[in-house]
Amino acid sequence: MMTYEIPCLLGLEKLVADEVKRLGLQDVRAENGRILCRGSWADCARLNINLRCGARVIALLGQFPAQSFEELFQGVPACQSIIKKAMVERLRAHYGIEQFPETGTKYQVRFSVFKDQVSIGLDASGEGLYKRGYRAVGVEAPLRETLAAALVILSRYKGLDPFRDPFCGSGTICIEAAAIGLSRAPGLLRDFAFSSFPNADGAAALERAKEEARQKE
Repeated sequence: MMTYEIPCLLGLEKLVADEVKRLGLQDVRAENGRILCRGSWADCARLNINLRCGARVIALLGQFPAQSFEELFQGVPACQSIIKKAMVERLRAHYGIEQFPETGTKYQVRFSVFKDQVSIGLDASGEGLYKRGYRAVGVEAPLRETLAAALVILSRYKGLDPFRDPFCGSGTICIEAAAIGLSRAPGLLRDFAFSSFPNADGAAALERAKEEARQKE
């Protein structure tokens, strides 16, 4: 079982926690600006494809207290440069290699520090979950799709009543409302960093999760 962190906009924690619970993950708890839960690697794919209001999915590698930069360095098995340096030092000691070429598959490591508690994890989403894949060209000052979905959910729209956005700009709120009305998973049109995780059979897990989502539409 893995622990997952799902960052979100402040104030949307309950919405995201409810989404995670509906997907059947365990030990769901909401904190300031993030949701924590536990599940399998297959659940990681399901989270990425189905979450409407979360910012991204991070597979946590470790959490530890750190009140100084030295404690931060020592705690990483893992402010960007010190974490990269700590990771290289441990890889060098483990594999007996002096230099590591920065080639091959890219794995994005993310960290956060809150009240002297450090969280380190693998970014399983890649681009933020607000990028649904249906907008070929960006628009000026757009409303994030995750926030638009939250507005629709808070309005309790289920797809059974008329929906109107009288100040519609790029159509984000209306598009998200249509997807909610159809029970269409927001991540069906895009790929995720999780697909390159070899130990999780990421590509196959994502395709299975997408097929599961299509059956619910």
